[in-house]
Amino acid sequence: MKLNEISDNEGAIKDRKRVGRGIGSGTGKTGGRGVKGQKSRSGVAINGFEGGQMPIYRRLPKRGFTNIFAKSFTVVSVGRIQAAVDAKKLDAKKTVDVAALIEAGVVRRVKDGVRILADGEVSAKLTLEVAGASKSAIEKIEKAGGTVKLLVAAKEAAE
Repeated sequence: MKLNEISDNEGAIKDRKRVGRGIGSGTGKTGGRGVKGQKSRSGVAINGFEGGQMPIYRRLPKRGFTNIFAKSFTVVSVGRIQAAVDAKKLDAKKTVDVAALIEAGVVRRVKDGVRILADGEVSAKLTLEVAGASKSAIEKIEKAGGTVKLLVAAKEAAE
């Protein structure tokens, strides 16, 4: 088999519908748009229009707000880190930071930092450098003999 001989299975790709190509095509003349009216013409965008009635998005009251300064953390559980240590993807003797977690495949992308949560158990003596951690996660790590250094608190103190 050569690269130029590779093709999709029969029927896997449908031909696109060619509209307005004569009456015999089945989608000729009006092109599947029906007859007359605003929607049969080109350049129509009437999403949310309710025929002059006050639209639902204007009838309902506004509520709440979005904090544009909110931080979005990548969440990692203590159990997930322990699993990576057990699988020899993370070295428990070295400092576990964002770069180490990405290299081990524990996290894929970091938004505003990594936050550790207490889901699962930990037995390895870990030294973590992360943006945040829950109180119960810090307790579990320190109970196993490890330490947690929070980077966000250090950054805010410097400002």
